[in-house]
Amino acid sequence: MVNEGLAHVSDRLLFLAVVLYAFAMLGYAAEFAFGKRARATADAIEDEVARIEVPADVSALALTASGPQPVVERPASYHGPVLGDGTVVDLDAPEPRRRPWRRDPADPGAPRGGRGDALGKGAVALTVIGWGLHIGSVTTRGLAAHRVPWGNMYEFSSMIALIAVTTYLVILLRQPIRYLGAFVMLPVVCYLGIAGTVLYTPAGPLVPALNSYWIKIHVVAVILASGIFAVSAVMTALYLVRSRYDTVTAAGREPGSVARLGRLLPDAKKLDTNSYRVVAFAFPIWTFGIIAGAIWAESAWGRYWGWDPKETWSFVTWVIYAGYLHARATAGWKGRKAAIICLVAFAALTFDFYGVNLWFSGLHSYQGPGV
Repeated sequence: MVNEGLAHVSDRLLFLAVVLYAFAMLGYAAEFAFGKRARATADAIEDEVARIEVPADVSALALTASGPQPVVERPASYHGPVLGDGTVVDLDAPEPRRRPWRRDPADPGAPRGGRGDALGKGAVALTVIGWGLHIGSVTTRGLAAHRVPWGNMYEFSSMIALIAVTTYLVILLRQPIRYLGAFVMLPVVCYLGIAGTVLYTPAGPLVPALNSYWIKIHVVAVILASGIFAVSAVMTALYLVRSRYDTVTAAGREPGSVARLGRLLPDAKKLDTNSYRVVAFAFPIWTFGIIAGAIWAESAWGRYWGWDPKETWSFVTWVIYAGYLHARATAGWKGRKAAIICLVAFAALTFDFYGVNLWFSGLHSYQGPGV
């Protein structure tokens, strides 16, 4: 018997979580555009302009309001120009820049950050609150149906999104990756939006084929790996944007509208390395999930592997991710080629979940919507 009251609470909690995630995404986007990273980039551009060399013959003139004057004797140890009144102009000394968002270390009362930074911190708070509501939604869904809350595509999508947000928050505790917030929240909101509309399924008991303790092993491993892979895909896509920006600017060309976002992103090598580490962490979990699924298949259907569409695409996903890690470890593949392989692997994973469940018939067809 389904507890309709708890099921209703679960739906409302997920709705509130999506709303908070959406507002958090806007906050992250505001910080990305106007926060410290954007300001630091503007400062770097100004510094580049400030480092433009002054022609050597400038030092032969005395700069005054009335025009060039005879050169005044300057110290032998200094190589900058001298004004008409004898004032030495130090070209090497950076000009102090006073901005309301830059804190002067000598002034403890100066503001520490601008509105963009405050919005970023607020976005993290909204993410944590939404994450708590999301956990509450999953928990009440399970209590309402008296089973594990990942028995259909709606619940599976909700769990993948929850793991993606959890992964982001865990990494955020170790590294300053708030710049990833908007790009992680966007697919999370889309996943949950699709789950709550197209894939929505009322709470109910498991179909007989899923009523096994293996659902707590095989499916959990697949959910964990899928959510973590989603974060790695975001990092990889941002790496390609940053890499494109670096390539275009190095060639002296103006970057396009998408590549221009790269100037606000961290170093391309850092993005590439972090993406690789996340994939390396998730891959063994995905491998275990496939092995556990094969054992479950033998118990349920009398064979370990039958090239069912779901099994086939899970294996295809495993092969592509394995090829990515192998290329990185042995051939030293880094950069664009490796990033493309990583994104192809995630595309295969996404198709394995959505495409196979919706468009193919097989032994896993019961995982489709409406169950």
